[in-house]
Amino acid sequence: MFEGLGDVGLLTASPWIYVVVGLSVLLDVFVPVLPSGVLVITAATAAAAGSGAATGQVPGDVPDILALTLCAATASVLGDLVAYRLAWRGGARLDRAIARSRRLTSAQERLGTALARGGGALVVLARFAPAGRSVVSLSAGATHRSPRDFLPWSALAGVTWATYSVALGYFGAQWLGATWLATAVSVAALFAAGAGATYVMRRKPA
Repeated sequence: MFEGLGDVGLLTASPWIYVVVGLSVLLDVFVPVLPSGVLVITAATAAAAGSGAATGQVPGDVPDILALTLCAATASVLGDLVAYRLAWRGGARLDRAIARSRRLTSAQERLGTALARGGGALVVLARFAPAGRSVVSLSAGATHRSPRDFLPWSALAGVTWATYSVALGYFGAQWLGATWLATAVSVAALFAAGAGATYVMRRKPA
């Protein structure tokens, strides 16, 4: 069923895939090198492999697309919230660490401006940029941004990122077959989105 996916099929055919995906997405706010996006795409590719496209029915031994999306989005928001709360209580030591980092200081300023204007597109963009989610979540907490200003945008970012990642894996497999080529193309598209988000975030505000 998971032809071309090799040993990954053993994991994606187990309910534990949701636990692994959830933990990976939650923790990569602290360890941005974790391949949570790759894992989500691989699971979605496996779901497409056994989706029964002709009948529209998904058998029980592959991840359910809706459950996978909900799992990834929920873990993303929870990770943001944990980082936000830790930074909120970080105290003087965290403030000094942020002051020494040009990237974190710049993120604080841009995040404050975006939220003050009633928009949070920066939070959504940061979810796609490498380590951007970490920078924005920690900056929002360290500067004591109101949860009402930050968390709704975090939720939108999590849902957008999860939906995009799952769709890449699922439709990539539908178009190219459930092979490593489909996974590689989908991962490349995810990285391209991250590069685009990074470019936009680094542009000087008008």
